[in-house]
Amino acid sequence: MAATVTVSHFLSKFDVAKHPFLHSHKLFRNRNFELFPPTLPKSSKRNNYSPSLKTSPQKQNVQSRKSQSPLPPKPVDSPDFNTFSGSFSLLFGQLRNGFKVDELGFEILSIALPAALALAADPIASLVDTAFVGHLGSVELAAVGVSVSIFNLVSKLFNVPLLNITTSFVAEEQALISKKTDDGEFEHQGKKVLPSVSTSLALAAGLGIAEGVALSVGSGVVLNIMGIPVDSPMRGPAEQFLTWRALGALPIVIALAAQGTFRGFKDTKTPLYAIGNLLNAILDAILIFPFGFGVGGAAVATVISEYLIAIILLWELNGKVVLISPNVDWRKVALYVKPGGLLIGRTIATLGTLTLATSLAAREGPIPMAGYQICIQVWLAISLLTDALALSGQALLATDYSQANYQRARQVIYSVLKIGLVTGFALAVFLFLGFGALSGLFSTDSEVLQIACSGTLFVASSQPVNAIAFVLDGLYYGVSDFEYAAFSMVLVGLITSAFLLVTSPAFGLVGVWTGLFFFMTLRVVAGIWRLGTKTGPWKMIYSDMEQGNG
Repeated sequence: MAATVTVSHFLSKFDVAKHPFLHSHKLFRNRNFELFPPTLPKSSKRNNYSPSLKTSPQKQNVQSRKSQSPLPPKPVDSPDFNTFSGSFSLLFGQLRNGFKVDELGFEILSIALPAALALAADPIASLVDTAFVGHLGSVELAAVGVSVSIFNLVSKLFNVPLLNITTSFVAEEQALISKKTDDGEFEHQGKKVLPSVSTSLALAAGLGIAEGVALSVGSGVVLNIMGIPVDSPMRGPAEQFLTWRALGALPIVIALAAQGTFRGFKDTKTPLYAIGNLLNAILDAILIFPFGFGVGGAAVATVISEYLIAIILLWELNGKVVLISPNVDWRKVALYVKPGGLLIGRTIATLGTLTLATSLAAREGPIPMAGYQICIQVWLAISLLTDALALSGQALLATDYSQANYQRARQVIYSVLKIGLVTGFALAVFLFLGFGALSGLFSTDSEVLQIACSGTLFVASSQPVNAIAFVLDGLYYGVSDFEYAAFSMVLVGLITSAFLLVTSPAFGLVGVWTGLFFFMTLRVVAGIWRLGTKTGPWKMIYSDMEQGNG
């Protein structure tokens, strides 16, 4: 009982919809969009509209009888997430009747598929670096592994929140400006003037410089914290790689801000032109071996390719948007601080849970840890596909939500969840059938492969749950529900961590895999619960349905 009261109190804190950017910009007076005159929902307009100036008595009588009808019109545009069972029964009912992709579904996929290719670029670059560095020796490979982990940790903590916030803010600002009859105020020399774009790029530049300086100056301190002392054979190559790699912090953050802007425009194809992986591979082959730069050559190759990617994206973006607004209001930087801080906290909770799971697996020994590493890498890599769906849902939902087009917003929610569930089941079947052969690409050790294959059930069966969890993340960001996304993840992380500490010592790797499955399941429960309570920004999405006009 106490637990129920605690969770209910926790969820009740998020009843007010807030989007800071909308409150500050002169277009966005409040979350109810008072700039535009009150209008009836589209369905009401269609029922009451008459093209003639006069209405016949017969039609008046018919309309009068309709208006006196005690039964409100039944909404049929989207599911009502009142209960967990009701929500999922609607989804599974559609699947039983046959899965069909409608026009909205094709729009979702048209955004998600190019996004999946773009998201795969960075992991491919890492694999290329690993393949080349691996030929230098095991010490160099281990050193680079530690340095890359440090760099990625910093990147995920600060850069990914900026990417998600930029996507939502640009999508909402673009949608609302498009409703203005006079766009002259928001154009300059034939280009769009979006304050959110200039703000995010300015923040990216500052953040990138700060990250680069911190990693360069503090590389030794960070390596000490990671357990790589000065007398370790890994210390020299690790510090060399991290110092050079830090020079790429600036282009990475700027490129992510540019990608977030394109995503806000629902354009995931243009970023595909920024291909730096091929150059990275060519430079790796030249700098590491012929020039003898070793691990430093690998870092320099990556940095050069990252600058190329950033330059291409800025060039493409400059053709559409004014990169530096003529009237930059630096006070708007504060609008990114709160949601950014919330998403950093959410990222810490996620990484903390995954790190705990990895440390518990490592206690089982090197062979179990190696098998676990194969499973977790495949598990995370496959998530890129469903993460692209989350990105698509975020951009579409942000647009409809900012335009107060709540009927279509509900359709987006339902469609992206349905496509995510189907994608999850498809991935589950693929991994059930092919995980054994896939794991053989990572190791030839029979004991390691045996451990990895024992995790097939976890890797495969968790895919439908993972898909829904990642899609729900995108929906959070689409309505700027950053506060609930952060605090719910902290709660889920704490519960999962306690579960892992109990199950892992008792059941070994099975306990770790069970804990991770439990982690993703709790994320789904928290997300569906949020939709079901219809509080915060979700209250507005379902407001017209509650009035009988959905």
